[in-house]
Amino acid sequence: MRSAPGRSRVPVRLALAAALAAALTAVPASAQPGAERYPDLSREVLPAGDGWAAAGSGTTGGAAADPAHVYTVRTRAELVRALDGGSATPKIIRIAGTIDADTDDAGRRLSCADHATDGYRIEEYLAAYDPRVWGAAKPSGPQEDARRASAARQAERVVLAVGSNTTLIGAGPGAGLRGAALQIENAENVIVRDLELADAYDCFPVWQPNSGGLGDWKSAYDTLWLRGARNVWVDHVTFSDKGHPDAAEPTYFGRNFLRHDGLLDITNGSDLVTVSWSRFAGHDKAMLIGNGDGVVTDRGKLRVTLHHNEFTGVVQRAPRVRFGQVHVYNNRYVVPEDAHDYRYSLGVSTESAVVAEHNSFTTPAHVEAADLVKSWNGTAFQARGNVFNGYPVDLLTLYNAYNSGSERDLTDQVGWTPVLHGPVESAAAADRAVARHAGAGRAGR
Repeated sequence: MRSAPGRSRVPVRLALAAALAAALTAVPASAQPGAERYPDLSREVLPAGDGWAAAGSGTTGGAAADPAHVYTVRTRAELVRALDGGSATPKIIRIAGTIDADTDDAGRRLSCADHATDGYRIEEYLAAYDPRVWGAAKPSGPQEDARRASAARQAERVVLAVGSNTTLIGAGPGAGLRGAALQIENAENVIVRDLELADAYDCFPVWQPNSGGLGDWKSAYDTLWLRGARNVWVDHVTFSDKGHPDAAEPTYFGRNFLRHDGLLDITNGSDLVTVSWSRFAGHDKAMLIGNGDGVVTDRGKLRVTLHHNEFTGVVQRAPRVRFGQVHVYNNRYVVPEDAHDYRYSLGVSTESAVVAEHNSFTTPAHVEAADLVKSWNGTAFQARGNVFNGYPVDLLTLYNAYNSGSERDLTDQVGWTPVLHGPVESAAAADRAVARHAGAGRAGR
């Protein structure tokens, strides 16, 4: 840069030197004004005894990462490089701001049209597989092949693998991922904290004509999917379909054109998981623990603790459990006044053993306490200290009375006793605490 006519460069150099000296002697970021509101928790580990994820060697995430593997990322490209293909190298990845996963390498937002290939068009897909024409057979042929190819193109952008010994954490207000399908597959010792994970949007749902008797649309992406994962702590995360609610999607073949699958699914033999102080909002199927009645290899696994979470505007699966020993305590459930599609909150399925205690349920008048629990071939369900619209409710007795003669009775003989947990508050106290402190942006504050 040229100096202004008649002016010396010396003062400029002195000013730069002074600024550099000041920078070198500046106080650490953690001590700067406002940092107390957003402390650096990136090396914090799961406290001892805090749920199933504290079992075994506990969950430390990337706390052992050396300085070369501590990243602050602001773009998809930076995030992909930091994740390193799901490597097991200890790493801390701090997300600053909101990263859009469905973007190209230059950061340009991609549309469904950008992913579509091989002649895929939704109008042609609907015409080809209309049940009145196609029948109940599984879709096959050119348009299904094109849908698969298009879906694979989108998956290349939005599916992000998180490897073992990783901490993925927000670096400040508004930190999160949009459009990402995070997968922790066959990995262990992972922490996901203080993030908003929103809108894992599937451009290419598949029609399943035999699903549920009437057929249904199936989308591919969970916002966070644990498959064969072990020792995982999910804390202060907000999950939602923000920006693209499925209720706003059209109806095809008499069924809602679903663009989202689960918010947090824990399947394929995953084990030792704690989900705490998180918020699940505005979604149909929030959380599935165990992916099939016939997956007997899940026996002895799927041990999960859910505490101090909020489920608001969730239609079902909060959670639905197969096989696992699941402790559900001090959670807050809110069904909005206009929620006329609510189905249930706690699903007791094949060989599950669920302990639900001191949870708070708030619902409008058209939702009854007997609606809170549903069973599919499950029988082991222990409940105590829960409240419904501010009043004590015996969920087990109520379920058996309401479903007498139509379904198998539940029993409180679950075969295990939760020992890994913090203090269990009253449902009323937990309800207040969760309302104030659950969700992204509130960890450590």
